[in-house]
Amino acid sequence: MFEIGEYIVYGNTGVCKVEEVKKMPVPGTKNERLYYTLEPVYDKGCRLFTPVDNQKVKMRPVLTIKEADELIGRIKEIDTLWIKDEKSREQMYKDAIRTCNCEELVKIIKTLYLRKKARLAAGKKVTSSDAKYLHLAEESLYGELSLVMGIPKKEMEAFIYSKVKE
Repeated sequence: MFEIGEYIVYGNTGVCKVEEVKKMPVPGTKNERLYYTLEPVYDKGCRLFTPVDNQKVKMRPVLTIKEADELIGRIKEIDTLWIKDEKSREQMYKDAIRTCNCEELVKIIKTLYLRKKARLAAGKKVTSSDAKYLHLAEESLYGELSLVMGIPKKEMEAFIYSKVKE
């Protein structure tokens, strides 16, 4: 169970702070259930309520600074996700994002960055699907790394790129 004040990753919402843990009534019953009150770090003014034992949405602690450094150090070695079939590729992106796994997010970002570069070089536009999943993966990964490493989110892409080029 997460503690009040702890930062966690909550599904596609991204990094959230646990504001409260309390029993709340279960709608449509006389029962109560233990809930987290979460405040998304990058969506101020928003509050989420989710059961502590929620099995539908992935919840995990944010990376430690050591884990973040190790991940950035391994970016060059992390494989891309090359699938020719458009529908299969999009499903793979959805599945990877749903895992909330930082390595999977890096795979998506690397794949879509290379795909974007190749399409633009060929005089083609980036597909809306690619743009959507690139944005989702970047928001999630950069948001978590920003919090952990104390670097503004808008500077995270340049920071990672500088580390990868070393």
